[in-house]
Amino acid sequence: MTRALFVCIQNAGRSQMAQAFAAQAGLEARSAGSAPAREVHPEVADAMQELGIDIRGRVPHKLTQEDVEWADIVVTMGCGDACPYIPGKQYVDWELPDPHGMGEDGVRTVRDEIRRRIRELVS
Repeated sequence: MTRALFVCIQNAGRSQMAQAFAAQAGLEARSAGSAPAREVHPEVADAMQELGIDIRGRVPHKLTQEDVEWADIVVTMGCGDACPYIPGKQYVDWELPDPHGMGEDGVRTVRDEIRRRIRELVS
């Protein structure tokens, strides 16, 4: 597996963190959302900055059919039926809470779980 697509609803939290961790681990990675926000959630950017990863300048991206076709694996995080299905693609669903609006500790918990799952995915 070399290309991973991470999808959540707003592409402003979970999927952005997953993309950053996956890229750091050497995977080609993209992220997208079924209903993208205007910007990455500030509390998510702050939590990633704590680890030396700057995602502040990223702009949430609308999920397209081309994104799914590009990927070897599609990891969904709460986008439900909004994610297109292409036969032959590997799909994984990570049930993770949306960190938007959580306190610092809650965001860190989600961040650390995503990092753990990325390590597991890569190994």
